[in-house]
Order: sequence, then C-alpha cells, then structure tokens
Amino acid sequence: MPARRVVTGRSQEPRRRFAEELRLLRAGRGDSLRQLEEVLGWTASTFGKMEGGQSLGSPEVVEALDQHYGTTPMLLTLWELAVADPSQFKEQYRRYMLLEAEAVSLWQYSVSRPPGLLQTPGYAREALAAGGLEGEELEQQIDARIGRRKVLEGSDAPPFRVLLSEAVLRNSLRQLREWRGQLEFLLEAAEHPKVTLHVLPWGTGLHGLDSTDSMFLRLADGRTVVYVENDVRGELIEDSGKVERLHRTYDSVRDLALNPAESRTFILRMLEELPCEPST
Repeated sequence: MPARRVVTGRSQEPRRRFAEELRLLRAGRGDSLRQLEEVLGWTASTFGKMEGGQSLGSPEVVEALDQHYGTTPMLLTLWELAVADPSQFKEQYRRYMLLEAEAVSLWQYSVSRPPGLLQTPGYAREALAAGGLEGEELEQQIDARIGRRKVLEGSDAPPFRVLLSEAVLRNSLRQLREWRGQLEFLLEAAEHPKVTLHVLPWGTGLHGLDSTDSMFLRLADGRTVVYVENDVRGELIEDSGKVERLHRTYDSVRDLALNPAESRTFILRMLEELPCEPST
C-alpha cells in the first residue's frame, strides 16, 4: 500500500489547524487585528489570542469570522473539532473525556465545586488558576472545560442528574460578579430539559460520597463506569462490582437531597442573599 500522501502542509492537530486557518484568512484578506476589532466588535487581543493558539474564542466570535471571510461554516466546524479534541485535556483525563462524549446518561455528585459541565468561564478560570495553571496552558484548559458543554446540547443530549453538596454553593469566588454569574448559570441549567439538579443541604449526616466527586457514565453498550476524584487523585472505575456499590451509595445520597423545585428555590435564595454590587 502506498504511503498516505499529505494533501496540504497544514497542521493535522485540530487546535493548531484552527489557529492556522485564522491567520491565513486574515493575511489573505489583508486585515489587521485592529481592523477586525473595528468591524466585528471584539477586541484585537481576542483575535490575537485565537490566532496564537492561546484561546479558541466563543462560537459567536467564530461565526462572525466565518461571515466576515465568507467561509461559513468552515471555521465553526474547525472550532467544534478543536473543542472536542481529547488531546487538549491532560493525559489522565483523556480516556474519561472520550467516554463522556459517548455516554447515553450521566449522573454526578459534587463535593465542593460545580461539575465541569456546569462551570462558567469565570469559575473555570479561578478554579484552574488555583490549581497552578497559568498563561497559555490556563487558557487552553478553560477552553477545553467550557467546550465540554457540547455534550449537553442538541435533541440527543444525554440526561444529566447532578447532586450538589451545599458546600458547592457556599464556596464562592473572589469576584462577586463572577460568582453571581455562576449561581445564575446553575439556575439556568436546572431549567434545561435534560438536566435534573438536586442540592444536598448541610445537616443530612455523613455518607459514602462526602469527600469524593463522582461522575457516573452509562454507555451505549449498557456498561456503567465511574470517575471518582478527591483533592489528590482521580480514578476511572470500570469494575462492575465496584461501580454497583458506588451506584447504590449515590442513590442513597440522592434520597437525602432536596427535590428539583426545592433545589432551585435554595439557589435562588442564595442569589438573593448576595450583597449588591457597587454602582458605577
């Protein structure tokens, strides 16, 4: 069999290919970054970071660029491939990310932070920076985390049940505006037809998951796997006996939680308790 011929000299890595196409299109059009800012409304820095590979940008920015260059939907397609590319995640998470994308249902218990699928960019930034990430790696991991939301989009999105310990809702961000945005996003997510959200209030006693974030994935072949994570390590569990024990524990914790309507009221009350932002 003859060797596979490379059709173009362009990168085959999705994130790099996306940035490369942005640079080539702008050069071909003769635009400066400042001209893009004037025409499309986003900052020159935003476009510069996208072309440099430090950020993927938002789908709104990409759609605007597609229209500007007359390439619809090429750039958005490349952006979707870059967002979904498991290679942008750290090695220990890649197998889990592949399984998450294939799951037919998901259910999670969160100890102290919202699940990655329900984090805002502001929350993800502070959480990842607290873990020591900075610079280009920080921006890449923020894009990767927010890009995971595509799992919940579309009519064929898997149902997602979330149990949030009250600690998740009490452990606020440093910036009040970002924290308000995170709580508002959780309320918005609770209205999603495929998302069922429960709050586990303090005072319900100890249980088998009280120190371990747990995400259960039911796969198309009928298997269920669990990714468990604490402060120092994460583990993908595929042994059916261990998964079944964890599943029973999850069900018992869910029985202690508030129902979805009570949970939305709980989060709304926390929003109302936030101090008002200073007027500008």
